[in-house]
Amino acid sequence: MLSWGDGGWGRLLFQGLLVTLGVAAMALPIGLAGGLLLALGERSGPMTLRWFCRLWKTAFQAIPELLTLFMLYIGIAKAISALAKLFGVAQGWTPSPMVVGALALGLVFASFAAEVWRAALDGVGRGQSDGARSIGLSKAQALWLVILPQALQLALPGLGNLWVILLKDTALVSILAVPDLLRQINLAVASTREPFLFYLVASFIYIALTTVSALQFGEFRRNADRAGYRHRQRDLPPVGGGVHMDRGRFRRADPRPAERAL
Repeated sequence: MLSWGDGGWGRLLFQGLLVTLGVAAMALPIGLAGGLLLALGERSGPMTLRWFCRLWKTAFQAIPELLTLFMLYIGIAKAISALAKLFGVAQGWTPSPMVVGALALGLVFASFAAEVWRAALDGVGRGQSDGARSIGLSKAQALWLVILPQALQLALPGLGNLWVILLKDTALVSILAVPDLLRQINLAVASTREPFLFYLVASFIYIALTTVSALQFGEFRRNADRAGYRHRQRDLPPVGGGVHMDRGRFRRADPRPAERAL
């Protein structure tokens, strides 16, 4: 039943796995970019923008993901129908369930990623931004070149956890007839009357996906930590004196060890 050839479900399950990974891959950039924009808007935007970002986060965190899928799919279809009637054209296009599913999961991901980004940005000392501005960088350059690389290092653990949750939430798109892994499993169960076997296979596949993802994000974090350590070591001044930044505070190196060495 799990063979690759005719009469087996191996090929269809593999195709469903690729669809699952595709939906997650489309939702991830939406969630990362949307979460970062929400965090920046809530931290440094005008009051109106701050309230909008908070309401956006609260709404998508409170609404179940399945309801978000239904609302977006039906809402986009109705919007297309209304536009077609407004311009007097025949409606010949319907939204792709896979794209709508990725969009919905990406928006939900963004609402939670915003909290991770905000905490990471708060973890970067204000002195980093002040120091970047003091050497002539604009506010946008300071954010892109100085603040975000450090914030990403702090945000990696939380974003890794959200990615694992996103992988599991992709199973919801099967309700829109997207041929993902879970839908292929359900078709196999209906055809073979072997629910325990196929649901067990699906469980092992999801366990493998989340385990590999956790290991990969752990490697990303270790590489980022090593890169940050080398960067800090390279920026340290000589023992005899100099100024460097530590956690957002400027401090001068103590010259006394050099004097004692003499």
